[in-house]
Amino acid sequence: MVHTTVHLVRHGEVHNPEGILYGRLPGYRLSDRGQAMAARLAEFFGSPERDIKALVCSPLERAQQTMAPIAAALGLDVRTDDRVIEASNYFEGMTFGVGDGSLRHPRHWPRLINPTRPSWGEPYKEQVARMHAAVADARNEAAGGEAVIVSHQLPVWIARLAFEGKRLWHDPRKRECSLASVTSIHFDDDEFTSISYTEPAGDLLKGASQIPGA
Repeated sequence: MVHTTVHLVRHGEVHNPEGILYGRLPGYRLSDRGQAMAARLAEFFGSPERDIKALVCSPLERAQQTMAPIAAALGLDVRTDDRVIEASNYFEGMTFGVGDGSLRHPRHWPRLINPTRPSWGEPYKEQVARMHAAVADARNEAAGGEAVIVSHQLPVWIARLAFEGKRLWHDPRKRECSLASVTSIHFDDDEFTSISYTEPAGDLLKGASQIPGA
C-alpha cells in the first residue's frame, strides 16, 4: 500500500488596505507579513522529514509569491494549474458589507438569494470537481511522497468538505483555513483516508487581514 499526502496551502496575507474582494483580479500581491508567512511555509516544507515530490500552484500572483520560497527551499520546479485558482465571484472588485459596501445597493441583493449554489459565484460542485481532479493528478505525480498545492481559501475549504462527505454550503466565518494554513489530504493508494490541518505561520495571524474567500 502506497501512502501519499497532498497538502492544500492557502496563500499568505495580501496587501489590500481598501478591503476589496479581489478574487481573480491581477495586481494583488503579498504584504510584508504575507512574505513572512511564505518564508515560514518554506521552513515547514523544507524540513528533513518531508518527502515533497511535486509543487502545484494557482496562476494568481499571491499564490505564486507564496510558492516561490517553498520551491527555492526544495529546489523543485512549480507546475501552474488553473484548476486550483480562486473561485469566481460576482462581488469581485467591490467591498462587501451593508455600510458603504455593495450590500447597500438593492441591485446586488438578488445575488444572495441562494447560498447553497451559491448564487453569487462559481457553483460549489464545480469547485469540487476541478479541485479534486487537481488533487488526484498531484497525488499520482507524488505517489509514495508528498505534493504541495498553493491555492485559495474557498476552493481549499470546499475540497475538504467534499472529501469529508459534508454539505458544501456553510458559514464563511467558520472555515478552518487561515492564511498560510496547510490542509493535508492523506491517501492509501487511491483511497482517501483522513485530513489533518496545521498553521505553520499561526503566530503571524494576529492582526492579519483575512477576507473570507480570499
